[in-house]
Amino acid sequence: MKKPILTVKNLTTPLQIGDEVYSVVEDLSFDLHLGKTLAIVGESGCGKTMAALSIMRILSEPPCLAPQGEVVYKGQNLLTLSEKKMRAIRGGRIAMIFQDPTTALNPVYTIGAQLMEMAELHLGLYGEEAKERAVKALKEVNILSPEERLYDYPYQLSGGMRQRVMIAMALMCEPDILIADEPTTALDVTIQAQVLELIRELQSKKGMALLLITHDMGIVAEMADEVIVMYTSQAMERGSVHEIFDAMAHPYTMGLFASRPSSRRERGKLTPIKGTVPPLNQYPQGCRFNTRCPYVMELCMEGEVPDSVVGESQKHLAKCWLCEGVE
Repeated sequence: MKKPILTVKNLTTPLQIGDEVYSVVEDLSFDLHLGKTLAIVGESGCGKTMAALSIMRILSEPPCLAPQGEVVYKGQNLLTLSEKKMRAIRGGRIAMIFQDPTTALNPVYTIGAQLMEMAELHLGLYGEEAKERAVKALKEVNILSPEERLYDYPYQLSGGMRQRVMIAMALMCEPDILIADEPTTALDVTIQAQVLELIRELQSKKGMALLLITHDMGIVAEMADEVIVMYTSQAMERGSVHEIFDAMAHPYTMGLFASRPSSRRERGKLTPIKGTVPPLNQYPQGCRFNTRCPYVMELCMEGEVPDSVVGESQKHLAKCWLCEGVE
């Protein structure tokens, strides 16, 4: 396999609450390859979005402290770059679609002004050239009458159109990496499918790497090549999409699948994971899933749980004592 475009090694993001420091992302590692999609999946509060914001270096400091570890892009550790150098990469070479386009777009500037600002900052285009690039970007995301939409404000667009504008803005500079944080949140099912298909088509056309943040296993099955299942700031299981779906090993992953709505189940009958994700300052000792796990053992109650190899690929890993020694 070709060399990854992005390598994340032991990414840890500390958060200070009062006098205490907690990790909202802990020892997260993965590779991103051009043309491939890595999905990070898990419940709200597990650290998915914080991992993406750490990579982009757009966390508020304080309460967050500087991320630790390595985020290597083309031989450079992004965590050690000056803000000036990082600004040239952020939005240009590594772009992000945020969870809520309503708050991500500036309500007091037109769509055209915001797109043209991207062209000025990252492409060095001004005036008519910047306007032409903005129109081209809107056409690429299939927005009708793009010349007219340039003069619209965000409130004049539907949720689906605002999301398309966010995608157009992210892809204007033809980045190597696109981070999509819950790109279909608050959209109806039909528009969700259109947005996902658009992202897939643009990825295929431009050959970029995609880091997809989601809690929807259906989107993971449709979009991903590799999957990381996160819980309480840690990667609980990782592997190819086929390994995760066909040979899931961690009880948390099993719980996520069991709790999905399904037409095959009796109406109203779901199998939820008991309890909730604990807050940062109440993570349990030992395996962090031990308070909700149906297979909990005494061994799970203290000490660090290692990553165990599952199957023969050597790349399917699960942080669970049940998998220790399983190959």
